[in-house]
Amino acid sequence: MSLKFAANLSFLYQDLPFLDRIAAAARDGFEGVEYLFPYDFPAREIKQRLNDAGIAQALFNAPAGDWAKGERGTSSLPGRTEEFRAGVLKALDYAGELGNTRVHVMAGLLPADADPAARLDLYRANVAWAAEQAAGRGITIVLEPINQRDMPGYLLSYQQDALAVIDAIGAANLLVQFDCYHCQIMEGDIAMKLRAMFEFIGHVQIASVPSRNEPDGQELNYPYLFQVLDELGYAGWVGCEYKPRAGTSEGLGWLRAYRRQA
Repeated sequence: MSLKFAANLSFLYQDLPFLDRIAAAARDGFEGVEYLFPYDFPAREIKQRLNDAGIAQALFNAPAGDWAKGERGTSSLPGRTEEFRAGVLKALDYAGELGNTRVHVMAGLLPADADPAARLDLYRANVAWAAEQAAGRGITIVLEPINQRDMPGYLLSYQQDALAVIDAIGAANLLVQFDCYHCQIMEGDIAMKLRAMFEFIGHVQIASVPSRNEPDGQELNYPYLFQVLDELGYAGWVGCEYKPRAGTSEGLGWLRAYRRQA
């Protein structure tokens, strides 16, 4: 079995206009693409680019509030439920057009003066609603714990936090977006967590730690982690959400090495 990799276009091919990055990823041998948000472009235009390149859409985020002003999700923000629901429906419409079956719902930031329990209750209620809407369209909602170093105050930072939300809601189409980079920074023990959580993992992302560059060294042994995913029979996407040291294409030696070994 061979893993399938999706280029994260919010990180890779930064020298190109956004839509042109789709063809660049296909030329470099990626099977899919992912990114933060598609909403600056009509879904039909993105779909045409995907079709032209012969590449799949793997994942994107539901709208996350005012990103430029620092918002990182509205699902736990009081008074924003109507906006959150409209954003989820928009995301599901885009996914229906683009063909991806995974949509990430961000948890939002927890201000120092906020009540964590109340924010978590609101988050669970909103995620449950999103999962219910997505289920009828064959789409899975994924929840990603994000490290506190890169995103201080983020509501969801540990794998167990995400698992607890999934367990409390009990929806079959609610899974974890397992980002190896974030997990290594917060708690480590990546291989064992992949094994223990495997049935709840709906998407995987990779980057080196601590630099967040190509997954080819530093703290994490990705050839071994790829082997673990292969052995587990992981059939989902591996999202390449990293910052290239130089050019994206020039830094893909790690991917070529994996393909040769696979």
